[in-house]
Amino acid sequence: MDHAEMNHSATPGKVVVETPNYASAGDPVKQQLAQLLGSYLRLKDALVASDTEQVQVEAQAVLAAAEKVEITGLAEEQQQFATEKLDEVKQSASKMAAATDVTAQRENLDLLSEATFSLTKAFGASDQKLFYQHCPMANNDQGGYWLSSSAEIRNPYFGEQMLKCGSTEESIN
Repeated sequence: MDHAEMNHSATPGKVVVETPNYASAGDPVKQQLAQLLGSYLRLKDALVASDTEQVQVEAQAVLAAAEKVEITGLAEEQQQFATEKLDEVKQSASKMAAATDVTAQRENLDLLSEATFSLTKAFGASDQKLFYQHCPMANNDQGGYWLSSSAEIRNPYFGEQMLKCGSTEESIN
């Protein structure tokens, strides 16, 4: 099968990323994480379009959103989880914002995606259905994940080269 046409649906109930359930956390954190998610989705779309400059702009927005997440009111265990994942978001977004070519930007997408998905899922920070999608050929055939608000595959690792290569591995409501 041609990878450009590879497009599978998620196995119902399949869990790719295990997270604790912190959905009972207060509203400010959920709203701040929802803003982070919105910035992430715009960044992912810029990668699909292979728009290096827009990726830099959106990576800065992701970084700014991550900086604004206020975790001091959370329980200690929740703070530790959020701090670890927010640090991964900041590290990845900083590298993407600094990179001037799309290949270097894409190299940081997998960690950013996993951390953003983990935060969103753990804290129940999205009111829209989200799809955790995977391309087996990304990152030198090591594979790579991304988050999407659409079930339709739009591969941010290869853009137009292999726009529909990938599969939905998990979804959350």
